[in-house]
Amino acid sequence: MTERLYFRQWLSGRDYAEGDEVAKEMRNFAYAIGDAVTGEAVLVDPAHAPGELLAFLAADGMRLVGIIPTHYHADHIGGAFYGGHVAGIVEVLAGAVVPVHVQTQEAPLIEHAVGVGVPPVVIHESGDVVMVGEIAITLLHTPGHTPGSQCLVLDDRLLTGDTLFLKGCGFTGRPECDGHELYRSLHERLACLPDSLEVFAGHKYALERSATLGDVRATNEAFEALGADEWVRRFGP
Repeated sequence: MTERLYFRQWLSGRDYAEGDEVAKEMRNFAYAIGDAVTGEAVLVDPAHAPGELLAFLAADGMRLVGIIPTHYHADHIGGAFYGGHVAGIVEVLAGAVVPVHVQTQEAPLIEHAVGVGVPPVVIHESGDVVMVGEIAITLLHTPGHTPGSQCLVLDDRLLTGDTLFLKGCGFTGRPECDGHELYRSLHERLACLPDSLEVFAGHKYALERSATLGDVRATNEAFEALGADEWVRRFGP
């Protein structure tokens, strides 16, 4: 961390939600981003055991001021999940109503999935900046895995949700997914970002917990130089 930036990464089923077999199987990462001077923080994708994540913030002397979902799927925001229920943003909001920052295209999907609408949902366009104290978080619209998937850029870090993993990329087999949009997100929308950014993904699908964007581009087959149609045939469902 920088002197001011507060940043935490937690792995479900290991760092929190221990004993939860779903959390362990999904291998989700949840994150906290905040300003260590003001004590303000947001949670990114607080699913599986949000109460534990809030307790981590409290133990660090941080106060929750917002939620930033990378996308609407239950393993990231909570809700119905294969016949069961995953705790998430609904449970967080029951304790404190804070803004939920999402891309325009994701807002109706979140409302349908967990019943959380505007407000507390705050609708954003790509490039909007969310300030947490003096920490700036840029929201980049990176559709494909879902219509409103977003990546977060702050300081020297890039949080990619299920758009990009250290190995591979998001699944595009659901009706709302779009393989061509995911191709553009990886090969065009993220193309302007520097290789020096440290990538923090939505799941632990590699041995490492993070890697530089340059390393990911060099080793991840999702960045193979293919035309869009061939790429979709290769990486689609």
